[in-house]
Amino acid sequence: MTNDKISKPENQMYNLEERTAKFGENIIKFIKELPKNEITRPLISQAIRSGTSIGANYVEANQASSKKDFRNKIYIAKKEASETMYWLRMIVNSCPQHKKEARQLWQEAKEFTLIFSKITATLNKRKD
Repeated sequence: MTNDKISKPENQMYNLEERTAKFGENIIKFIKELPKNEITRPLISQAIRSGTSIGANYVEANQASSKKDFRNKIYIAKKEASETMYWLRMIVNSCPQHKKEARQLWQEAKEFTLIFSKITATLNKRKD
């Protein structure tokens, strides 16, 4: 997998919905490159679930029916980003030859964690 396969959306700082969707697509592309064996299969399954659900939960947050629902979906998106970081770490442990690509994805997941942490902290300050 080369660097050009992991693409970043235009204006990624401002369009978080597109950015999280692109991340899910990049996780899928990355996973397709990994060897499939008894060790990697469960790691791959978990990474796909958590990595693609970040964007799904963010989309749900944007369609939330209440502030409480929004807060909950953002919190879940943050948890999924953290979980994705963990699974990427485990994948690198089992497939060290994919460290460079995993590191790029790990960094993006870390940024999501920070973004969603800031959103939840701001929401908690303004609790209704």
